[in-house]
Amino acid sequence: MRRKNHIETSVSRQSAGAADTAATQTLPESVPLIAPASPQAALSGEPPHGPRARMRRTLLDTAQRLMVQGITPSVAELAEAAAVSRATAYRYFPSQSALIAAVVDQSLGPILQWQPQSDDAAERIDELLRFAYPRLQQHEASLRAAIMVSLQQYAEASAGQNPDTPRLVRGHRVDTLKHVTAPLASQLEPAAHQRVIRALSLLYGTEVFLILKDIWHLELDDIVDVVTWAAQAIVRQAQQEAGIAPTSGKTPAKRKRNAPG
Repeated sequence: MRRKNHIETSVSRQSAGAADTAATQTLPESVPLIAPASPQAALSGEPPHGPRARMRRTLLDTAQRLMVQGITPSVAELAEAAAVSRATAYRYFPSQSALIAAVVDQSLGPILQWQPQSDDAAERIDELLRFAYPRLQQHEASLRAAIMVSLQQYAEASAGQNPDTPRLVRGHRVDTLKHVTAPLASQLEPAAHQRVIRALSLLYGTEVFLILKDIWHLELDDIVDVVTWAAQAIVRQAQQEAGIAPTSGKTPAKRKRNAPG
């Protein structure tokens, strides 16, 4: 098994300068994409039960265990760890991108199935963030691995390397945020509504951990406090610009702290 945090793609290190340059480049349109795992799984013909479904679950569970150990496995490495043939592993996951997409889909399952209880956009957003972040933290290792693979593949594509390798597409949050902000569609112009969704996408996702946990060293409760407060500010600003009174007076509840001693 290769060393921790090493992934299947060939470029394993990028200097800060090279990363900045890559970020400004446009990916070739011919690079194939792998859609988020849910539609991919639906089209694969995999049965929901039976031996094939059990094997797929075994492979996904093995992949998650490896990621918790800091290893982002290739399909071949997954086969070795799961004690199955490479042919079997590739039959379920034809590429590392397909594997990572499926792991993400499994990790986010309850979040993807979540439905808001309120008809108010601000309250729906608050509900989503408070529901989702404990789950995101529970599966943080797998979700961070997806970020790493995505960045690595972007760097390779920007450098013109491995142009035929399918890239991982991470887009669950787009559909989720469109759904949760649906009440704003009747209040805001389409462009303003789209800006709200894009702004909220900065507050909803594993990337938030890279800032609030890795840099600011916040615990989960404090992370949720920050993102819910910022989300409410985004909605209020959009409504104010549209000349609309906020539809909810809800403000994120402050977390009770134990008294010293």
